[in-house]
Amino acid sequence: MKQPTVARAINYLVIGHAARDLTPSGPKLGGTVAFAGLTARALGYRPAIVTSTGPDLDLSPLDGVPHVSSTAVASTTFKNQYAGERRFQSLLARANDLTEGMVPEEWRSAAVVHVAPIADEIDPALAGRLKGELLGITAQGWLRQWDDSGEVQPRPWGWASHGLSAADAVVVSLDDLGGDELAIEEMAGVCRLLVVTEGPRGCRIYWNGDVRRVPVSPRTEIDPTGAGDIFAAAFFCRLHSTRDPWEAARFANLLASASVGRFGLDGIPTAEESRRADLQVVR
Repeated sequence: MKQPTVARAINYLVIGHAARDLTPSGPKLGGTVAFAGLTARALGYRPAIVTSTGPDLDLSPLDGVPHVSSTAVASTTFKNQYAGERRFQSLLARANDLTEGMVPEEWRSAAVVHVAPIADEIDPALAGRLKGELLGITAQGWLRQWDDSGEVQPRPWGWASHGLSAADAVVVSLDDLGGDELAIEEMAGVCRLLVVTEGPRGCRIYWNGDVRRVPVSPRTEIDPTGAGDIFAAAFFCRLHSTRDPWEAARFANLLASASVGRFGLDGIPTAEESRRADLQVVR
């Protein structure tokens, strides 16, 4: 297992598989840990990553971000195809499971702990044992199942309810749940704070028995990959600093919306985008 690449204090820990995304221009680094870790850094946090990858994945875009990686035969590999707002995925390879023992002791007290499975690589029970000041979960990897050909389909969420109930905030997409409104209502009853992202329509927030929609102005879309991960990291960072989910959602919407105008990791927020978003939400 690879040890941290840089020894320093961190305050945003993200756990999950980095992904090898197959794109028309060749394989690219993806996965929530990449998008969320780099977004947290862009917003002034000091991120670290716990993951598993194979020799087939270039992690150089994460240079300067401390990470621990379990070496796998192959990295988790996805092929994504888009039709309108729908994403069709195939899982072509999967790296190793991630365990509590992989997390360095000094990282367990991070201000924000972000549990970010993308291929059922984390036991939901782990979430409650790694709680920092704010525990956030992006649950998509617990909401996926795949057949022998690798075709990804929605998976019933109930088996992961004990992990979701431990979180301060959970972010999922409408697509993660196959558009099942009943499942969303049931999940909202388990989560302290549930955010459901809806692509160009913004998001809705379930909190304290209330539900509110937070819209966003649509942008010209070039590549939606990673927008949900950028939203989640921005939401968790802002929620940690303000404890205001409505403000956090407005802030995260703005950064995620801006990201779809660029390809892949180029969608990470710029300093100017972060500044503008900050000015807009505090008016």
